[in-house]
Amino acid sequence: MVKVGRYNTLTVLKEVNFGMYLDGDGDEILLPKRYVTPGLKPGDEIEVFIYHDNDQRLVATTAKPVGQVGEIVMMETVSTTPHGAFMKWGIMKDVFVPVSQMSSRMEPGQRYFVLLFIDEKTGRVTGTEKIDRFLSNNDLTVKENDTVQLVVYSKTDLGYKVIINSKHLGLLHFNEMFRQLKVGDKLDGFIKHVRPDNKIDVSPGTRGYEKVSAEEEKILSLLKENDGYLPYNDKSDPDVIYNIFGVSKKTFKMTIGGLYKKRQISFSQTGIILGDESAGE
Repeated sequence: MVKVGRYNTLTVLKEVNFGMYLDGDGDEILLPKRYVTPGLKPGDEIEVFIYHDNDQRLVATTAKPVGQVGEIVMMETVSTTPHGAFMKWGIMKDVFVPVSQMSSRMEPGQRYFVLLFIDEKTGRVTGTEKIDRFLSNNDLTVKENDTVQLVVYSKTDLGYKVIINSKHLGLLHFNEMFRQLKVGDKLDGFIKHVRPDNKIDVSPGTRGYEKVSAEEEKILSLLKENDGYLPYNDKSDPDVIYNIFGVSKKTFKMTIGGLYKKRQISFSQTGIILGDESAGE
C-alpha cells in the first residue's frame, strides 16, 4: 500500500509527455517530467516521495523533503494565516500547521520543531508543534550500541539534548563532540549508555570496529585522491583532524594505527603516506 508522506519504491507504468505514471496499488501516480531520471522506462522501479498536491491528487517526486511522516524535524515558517502556518518542506508543497497544533506564535522566517503526521479528516500530511507528548523514555525502543538518528533539541550545561529517532530524548556530552552544533542539526549516532532511570547517553557516528573500518576506507580514499600523501598525523591538532576527517583525534589515531599494522600506510615526519599494497588497489 502506498504510504503518503513517506518514501515508496514504485514501478513505472507508462510514459507521457508531462512525466511518467507510477503504479500506486491500482492508482496511477504522476511523477512530473522534471523528476524523471535519465534512462527510466516502464517496468523499472524507482524510489519516490509521495504527497498530495493542492487538488488532493497523489504526486511523486525524487526531491528530498525536510522530513517524512513520523519524524520530528526543524522547519522554517513560510507564511502565516489566521488559521495556521505554512512550513517549508523542501519540495513543491508546504506543510500546514493549524493554530490548534501550535505551542508558540510562529513567525515567517523563523524555524520551529514540528512533528509530521497524517490528519485523519483530510488524509493530508500535517504538522504539530506540540511534540513533547510524543517524546518519552518510559518505554524505550532502543538499546545500547544501537545506531540511531539524532536531532539537536537544545543546549545544556553538560552537552546537547537530542531527539532520538523522533521518539526519545538523550544527551550528547560536550566531550563527545569536536565541533559546534546548533539546534535542529541532524547527525547519525549510537546509544552509548542507558541509565537505570532510562536516561540515555549518546555518541556521534558508529561504534567500535565498524567506525574504525569506515574511517580506514575514508583515509585510504583521501590518500589516493591526493597523490598518496596527507599532511596529518597523531601530532595534528584535534580541531584540524575533526574538520578534515569528521572524527575525534582518538578515532583518527586508532585508524591510522590499524592501517600501519596492515602495511597500508607509512609515516613521515609531517604526515602519512599510502603504502604500496594499497596504492595498486
